[in-house]
Amino acid sequence: MSFQNGLKAGGIGAAVAVLLTLIGLIPIPFLGCCIFLFTLVLWFGVGVLAGYFGNKAEPMQTGGQAAQAGAVAGVVTALAGGLVQTVIAGIRLALGGTAQALSQIPADQLQQLKDAGLDPAIFAGAGGVGLIFLCCCIIGPLLAAALGAGGGAISPSIFKRNP
Repeated sequence: MSFQNGLKAGGIGAAVAVLLTLIGLIPIPFLGCCIFLFTLVLWFGVGVLAGYFGNKAEPMQTGGQAAQAGAVAGVVTALAGGLVQTVIAGIRLALGGTAQALSQIPADQLQQLKDAGLDPAIFAGAGGVGLIFLCCCIIGPLLAAALGAGGGAISPSIFKRNP
C-alpha cells in the first residue's frame, strides 16, 4: 500500500516539479536559486504527503512504511522534473548552439580548460546535456529519495489519529 501512496503523492509532486521547471525559464535574476530551494522543499513535502495518504488509508501506519512511500514519491517527483530539465537543455542546445553556451563561460576559464587538455565544447554540446541528465535524473532522485523518506518518516507523528 505504501508504494501506491508514494506513486499518488509522486504524481502530484511531478506536476508541481514540471511547473517549477517551466517557471525557472523566466529570465529573472536569482529565480533559479529560488526554484532550487522550492524543489528541495517539494521533495520533502511529497514525502509528507505520501505519509498523509498512507495515514488516511491505514491509521496505524509505521514510520518505516511512510518513509518508503515518501522515498517513492520523491523519486517520481525528481525524475519528472529532471527529464523536463534535460529535454529543455537539449532544445536550448539545438536552438542556440554551442557558441551561445560557450560565450557565457569567462575567457580565462576557457583557457584553463584548453590548457588541461579538455575541449570546452564538450560541456556545451551533448556532454552538457549529459551532465544535466546526470545531475537531474541520477543524483537528483537519490537526494529526493532521502528527503522524501525523511518527510514520510515524520508524517505519522504529524497526522497521528486518536482512535
